[in-house]
Parts: sequence; structure tokens; C-alpha cells
Amino acid sequence: MDLLAALGGWPGARWLQGSGTAYLFVNAAHILGIALLLGSILTLDLRLIGGLRSVPLGVIGPLLSRVAGSGLALALITGLWLFSVRPAEYVANPAFLAKLALLAAALANIGVQHANPAYRRALDGAPVSAGVALSATASGLLWLATLVAGRWIGFA
Repeated sequence: MDLLAALGGWPGARWLQGSGTAYLFVNAAHILGIALLLGSILTLDLRLIGGLRSVPLGVIGPLLSRVAGSGLALALITGLWLFSVRPAEYVANPAFLAKLALLAAALANIGVQHANPAYRRALDGAPVSAGVALSATASGLLWLATLVAGRWIGFA
């Protein structure tokens, strides 16, 4: 718990604890990161499972992946910053722990998808394989579940 106490005492955490305006802006940036991540990843997942067929995957895939990566980076940075405001309370919150588990699964799924040669072939114009479509379906479900778990934190 010493690590949690130290995290809660770092200057960035103390700044958010003492300034409602600072907390508001960091929280808004976190929501923006989530919006960029989910908006782009769900669109890419939809394309991979057979929707939006008129849009070439080779055009939309790399763009949406980069936007999702930017959103993920912003959400992770601001999420860690928000966590530092009350770290001991968050680690005792079952909704927060569920969110972390779902986030880990969603990130692992990204790794699996991007390491799959069939995914790279699909971006190059080959048909989307069943495995790629299955991973995209899992992705959509995992990211939506992560979002719901994040909202659940305030109610648990």
C-alpha cells in the first residue's frame, strides 16, 4: 500500500485533488481518448465482420488503427492520472478491477489480431478470414464491456 500512498501524493494527484477545474479537464481528456478509441475501433471491427463493405479495408484499416492508438494512449495516460487521485479506493473497487481485467483482455486481443498474418493480408485486399472476424467481434464486445465497467466504477 506504500506505493498507492506515494502515487496519491505525487504532485499531479495533489493538483487534481485540489482543483476541480484541473480534474474536469483531465476527465474530459480521458473521455475524449475513450471516444477516439471506441469510435475508431468499433468502426474497424464492424468493417472486419462484414459491414461497411463499400469502404476499402486497406484505406480505412490503417487510419482507424492509428486513431484508436492515439485514443488509447490518451485514455491510458489520463486514466492513470485520474487513478492517482484515490488509488487505494480504486484498487478496492470491484468495478475498477473488472475494468482492468477487461482492458487487459482487449489489449491482448489487439496483439493477437495485429500479429495474425490473415489480418495483414485482409488489409492488403484479401478476404477477411473467420479468425480475423472472430477477433474483431471479441474486440467490439471487450471494448464495450470495458466502457460499461468504467461507468460502473462510480456506482460500485
